[in-house]
Amino acid sequence: MNSIVLQTIWLIPCYALAGTLLSVLWFPSITRRTGPRPAGYVNAIATFFAFTQSLLALRDIWGQPPQQLFIPWLKVANLDLTISLEISTVAVGASALICGLNLLTQIYAIGYMEMDWGWARFFSLLALFEAGMTALVFCDSLFFSYIILEILTLGTYLLVGLWFNQSLVVTGARDAFLTKRVGDLFLLMGVVALLPLAGTWDFTELAIWAKTANVDPNTIALVGLALLAGPMGKCAQFPLHLWLDEAMEGPLPSTILRNSVVVATGAWVLVKLEPVLSLSPIVMSATIAIGAATAIGGTLIAIAQIDIKRALSYLVSAYMGLAFIAVGLHQIDTALMLMFTYAVAIALLVMSIGGVVWNSTTQDLRLYGGLWSRRPVSGLSFVVGTLGLVAVPPFGSFWAVQKLTEAAWQSQPWLVGVLVIVNALTAFSLTRVFGLVFGGKTKQMTERSPEIHWPMALPTIVLSGVVLHVP
Repeated sequence: MNSIVLQTIWLIPCYALAGTLLSVLWFPSITRRTGPRPAGYVNAIATFFAFTQSLLALRDIWGQPPQQLFIPWLKVANLDLTISLEISTVAVGASALICGLNLLTQIYAIGYMEMDWGWARFFSLLALFEAGMTALVFCDSLFFSYIILEILTLGTYLLVGLWFNQSLVVTGARDAFLTKRVGDLFLLMGVVALLPLAGTWDFTELAIWAKTANVDPNTIALVGLALLAGPMGKCAQFPLHLWLDEAMEGPLPSTILRNSVVVATGAWVLVKLEPVLSLSPIVMSATIAIGAATAIGGTLIAIAQIDIKRALSYLVSAYMGLAFIAVGLHQIDTALMLMFTYAVAIALLVMSIGGVVWNSTTQDLRLYGGLWSRRPVSGLSFVVGTLGLVAVPPFGSFWAVQKLTEAAWQSQPWLVGVLVIVNALTAFSLTRVFGLVFGGKTKQMTERSPEIHWPMALPTIVLSGVVLHVP
């Protein structure tokens, strides 16, 4: 690891943490003097540094084997808690994706929340999300990954409850927190139970142990199901899917980040745990069944929604269900590819409808209509996001779904029908949203609906270009 960029890769989460701490300094007395905007600008600059280092690190690590970095933390008796980091092309690429989407989200939020005075709290929590997610992708320890997931759960609660003077917001934040805690508690039990069996919490060593492990089938099945519950909660999988609906009470810019990469943290941990979960056929079958049920159920529920944000949120659960199916079929590369293409497409969709919500001050789909000629940037961005999410060639999701279909056909052909149904229902759901928002005649809420201003248009256009160029 000769590159100074790779040697200091641990700084990437620290940039966001620094932004969090600096934003907190803008407490009310300072905000009254300077306004809330400096808190957002500080975080955007910190995220830009993290994004730049991620791109430079990706250039240096490309084509190289994974490298390890160890940071001693605690050693007591036989317990050695060393923070192990894995620096690989996939991990650095995931970091670049997280930092890039967070930077675009923060620029978008500068325009969306221009009249809000809670910038310090909002942007500090966005930075906390970024710090947690970038630390998670580099972390090679199950124990520390669990701690990071707990921090992200707390961040979700605080961010959803940003506008705490509204009763629905308080209820939504509480319900989202409690629902995710169910999965977290089962995950903790699995983490604790796994150590006596494997003797380690490092993902790399767990993969080596799993190749020759000889454990009781019932024991590993119970441990595996407990470990599976954590990603189920994070990815909003049935029956722990309702928290994502409640989380829609938070500010829309936070929805961009949450729907694209925050929910995918559970799938990331699931991918890392795949060698251990593979020891039990029961666990792998449960992974496929949960993913298939959530994928079909999520798309069906999305079709019935009249709230524009919730119509997209249930598609998030559905596509995370496809990632569960990929892991259940041992298709790790396909799962990672699906997560990447999904993240940029769903972020673009949320950005495109965000401008509509911002101007119309309503999320009711029944009150929209006739915006195609009035909102060309938002309309075209929604179309591009739809093509990127649905398996339409030559966009990225098509190749990911194609690989998943090939794997399913070889092992469990009935899953091909699930994939076809989910893709068709997703296309129908997004077409329905497009028709209600951009088609038809203008209504009272859309008669005066000018195009979004540049802080919101710029990240939307940039992300449209990314979706169009993802192979």
